[in-house]
Amino acid sequence: MQMVTSHNRLQPKTITPPSLQDIWIAKKRIASFIKTTPLVQSERLSSVSDTVAHLKLENLQETGSFKLRGAANKILSLSEEERKKGVTTFSTGNHGLAVAYVARQLGVKAHICISNRVPINKVKKLSEMGAEVRQAGQNQDDAEAFSYHLRDREGMTVIKPFDDPEVIAGQGTIALELLEELPNLDTCVIPLSGGGLLSGIALGLKATNPSIQVIGVSMKRAAVMYESIRANRPVIIPEETTLADSLLGGIGTDNRYTFTMVKNYVDDIVLLSEEEIARGMSFLFRHHQIGVEGAAGTAVSVLLHKKSRKIGLRTAAVVSGSNVDVDRILEIISAHKGDEDGC
Repeated sequence: MQMVTSHNRLQPKTITPPSLQDIWIAKKRIASFIKTTPLVQSERLSSVSDTVAHLKLENLQETGSFKLRGAANKILSLSEEERKKGVTTFSTGNHGLAVAYVARQLGVKAHICISNRVPINKVKKLSEMGAEVRQAGQNQDDAEAFSYHLRDREGMTVIKPFDDPEVIAGQGTIALELLEELPNLDTCVIPLSGGGLLSGIALGLKATNPSIQVIGVSMKRAAVMYESIRANRPVIIPEETTLADSLLGGIGTDNRYTFTMVKNYVDDIVLLSEEEIARGMSFLFRHHQIGVEGAAGTAVSVLLHKKSRKIGLRTAAVVSGSNVDVDRILEIISAHKGDEDGC
């Protein structure tokens, strides 16, 4: 495959960020594609974290992650003509799975562009979904470039993983479910990569109650959004190997929505070591019998290790996905078999 090193992205002339109304519209639009996932109180996590801790189990979505919400909302918003030409996306795995699933349900052709860093278990799942998988380069930026090449060559619509109003609004439907189940919520801890999940949830929560604390969590290795906010502009940094591979990838130097939304809404950003991420994964397996990927263990780990001073009385930790290789999770559990609470 010939690598594409640059691409021309046609952008709208005006930038209209999503609103709370857009989230409510998304809720109705995607209702037949997603599950209202459980919000369960974790007695063990509450006892060690000085907060009444709840887990929002997005790992129970049909494709194994929250990404189904945003992908469904975006693809369902396309015209019939756009659907006929097909869709393409770039993904570290979970967004690609979501796009492939929705496209198959609607009979839409889908090409999923991924880097060579994406774990083999996710590559297999993408193929099983019926999508055409296109591997391009060593990072998310390479995969993104090839996705835009397909748009220019074949007229496909690019379904962005995060920096898109419909995608953000789709992820924001989680906020509506949280407030319905726990209207006196004080704090929400959310995995942070490109910022689509945090932007959507934070928009929904802050528009309802600005005092709700929003905490983003990422890995110490190649935390692009964190470094971008520190620099006050989107930056590019090399990817590194991490347990939280779903949080890898740049935010785009031409980021139009999520950089500003994260900067405006987030109250704290926590960075975790690889050991802390592993302990979050181990905790969920030992105490809740849930096998999750590294990114999904990060929010729990923030509470487990008391990593933020912004934690209030009632907290929701978003468990973002469960697409993890079985051998990998067993290896982590074995390495932490002497830890009573994973810490």
